Amino acid sequence: MDELPAATGWFERNTHHWDDWSLEALMAAKGPRRVSLVVPARNEAATVGDVVTRVREALVDTVALLDEIVVIDSDSTDATYDVATDAGAVVHRSAEIRPDLGSVPGKGEAMWKSLFVTTGEVLVFMDADLVDWDTHFVPGLLGPLLTRPEVALVKGFYERPMLDGAGGSAGSLDGGRVTELVARPLVAIDHPELAGLVQPLAGEWAIRRSLFETLAVPTGYAVELAALVDTAAKQGVDAIAQVDLGRRAHRHQDLLDLGAMATQILAAMRSRQGRAVPAPVTLRQYRPGDDRARPTDRAIPVDERPPAVSL
Repeated sequence: MDELPAATGWFERNTHHWDDWSLEALMAAKGPRRVSLVVPARNEAATVGDVVTRVREALVDTVALLDEIVVIDSDSTDATYDVATDAGAVVHRSAEIRPDLGSVPGKGEAMWKSLFVTTGEVLVFMDADLVDWDTHFVPGLLGPLLTRPEVALVKGFYERPMLDGAGGSAGSLDGGRVTELVARPLVAIDHPELAGLVQPLAGEWAIRRSLFETLAVPTGYAVELAALVDTAAKQGVDAIAQVDLGRRAHRHQDLLDLGAMATQILAAMRSRQGRAVPAPVTLRQYRPGDDRARPTDRAIPVDERPPAVSL
């Protein structure tokens, strides 16, 4: 097989570190282009205010690397909308953006809807649940897009803090359970050209609007891997770069919820092979009952939005 040497060569050409560029160099490279930070959020009142405030103070108020910070509130039932507004973001409820197109819950839906309410030629996406991070994430992601015209999509990767066996703090570059058990095996089997990506499902990434608006977008958690596969198909793997962002922590999902995420990823990859996918997918999971396992069926949405440019 010659895919792995090719992936290794891609890694050497297209892997960067967040401090490869100074803010001054990025500002000069940005020129008149507008850059939007998009934060999809659902019930993240505890953390979204800190994310918005810190980025606004560092990259809007101090230096104008960002032109806008837009939070897309995806059907939150807590105070996410108010907290993000008070922190200085422009906040839109996902369901209220282009209501003529309808609305479905999901991270990908919020990111797709952002195309109708942002103005940036470059879009940076950050998760709202960050608890161990720094504002250099944003300039790090922008570096390849502002300085390398052939690059159209940039993925972040980072050390994920965890406890070691002795109870102390250790770090890992694994991408999480869904990455290691689902996404990375899928890449190895079906898309070895993407094997150089350290964390293909990372929530911190950036993309040119001119590319994102041409992509079909899964409405759920498959949006990250689908964007990588579709970008490589459209523009080649060298249109993708990745940046080491240092360290990041976030809240961990319940294992059964990870099953739903994995289902969406598998469905998106299957559809890209031209194979039929039932919608929604019925996922049967089991919980302990009084004296036996209790089955629970979950309807997992696997919808995709068409390229925004087609609308």
